Amino acid sequence: MKKIALSVAALALTAGSALAADLPSRKAPAYIPPPPPPPMWTGFYVGLNAGGTFGGSNTINTAAFGAFPFAPLGNVVPYTFASAGLATTSLSAGNNGGFIGGGQIGYNWQFYNSFVVGVEADIQGIAASSSAVNAWSAASPVAGETLISGTSASRSIDYIGTVRGRLGWLFTPTFLLYGTGGLAYGGVSMTTGITQQIQGAPAVVNPWFGAGAFSDTRTGWTAGGGVEWMFMPNWSAKVEYLYYDLGSVTFNTSALISVNNAGAPFTAAFPQTTTRFDGHIVRAGLNYHFNWGAPAPVVAKY
Repeated sequence: MKKIALSVAALALTAGSALAADLPSRKAPAYIPPPPPPPMWTGFYVGLNAGGTFGGSNTINTAAFGAFPFAPLGNVVPYTFASAGLATTSLSAGNNGGFIGGGQIGYNWQFYNSFVVGVEADIQGIAASSSAVNAWSAASPVAGETLISGTSASRSIDYIGTVRGRLGWLFTPTFLLYGTGGLAYGGVSMTTGITQQIQGAPAVVNPWFGAGAFSDTRTGWTAGGGVEWMFMPNWSAKVEYLYYDLGSVTFNTSALISVNNAGAPFTAAFPQTTTRFDGHIVRAGLNYHFNWGAPAPVVAKY
C-alpha cells in the first residue's frame, strides 16, 4: 500500500507541473521608451522682414591737388594751391539711415536634437537712406582778394542683400538662438559738387565748378545674430541684428579750372571723393517652414 501511495503522489506532482507550464505567463513586457519628436526645424522656409538701418562710418572726405597745365604766371601759383587746399575737407554725412523691408529664403538642418545649421539669402530695399552735407570756407592767397569754396555731397544705399550661413542652439525645442555671417551686396550711389569763386579780383569773371558721381553694386561682408521662435507648426518669428560693410569708394570729380576775362586758364585743381558704405540693420521677420526635408515621425511598436 505504501508504494501505491507514493506513486500516486509523484504522478500528481508531475501533472501539476505540466499544467502550470501550460498556463499563460504573467510577466510584464519590456518597456520601450517613446521615440524623440521629429526635428521640427529641418526644411526650407520663406518669409518677410522689416526694420531699420543706420550708418556706421558717416564721413565723406574730399582731397585735391594743384597742377599747372599752363605757364604759372602772376597769382596763378597761390590761387592754385589755395583752390586745392579749400577743396580738401572732411564732411559729416549723418547716419544715412531709414526704413528697410524685404524678404528671405533659406534652409535649416536640425542635428543632435539641440543644434540647427542652415543658409539664408535675403534682399530688401532701403527708404530715406540718402544724406547731404555742405561746407563753406575761404582763403586770401593775395592781399585784398578772397577765394571762397563750397563743397556739397550726398550718398545713398538703394538696396541691400545678404547670403549667410547660420548656426544656432535650441534653448527650448521652439526657441532658437543663432549667429550668422557671410556675403553682403548693395546698390550704392553718391554725388559731389565743389564751387569756388574769387571776390575782389576783376580779372576773374566767373566762378568755377567741379562735380562727380558714382553708382554701382558693391559687395562686402556681414555678421550678426538673432533669436527665432516657432510659435505655431510651420510658423516662426525672429528678431535679428546685422552689421554690413560694403567697403570704401573713391571717385574723381571734374577739375576745378578757372579762367580770366580773356579766357585763359588761371587755376587748376583736381579733387577726389572717398567714403565708406557700412552700417547696422535691426529687423523683425516672419517665416513659413515647409519642412520638406524633415523625416517622417517614427511610430513605436510594442
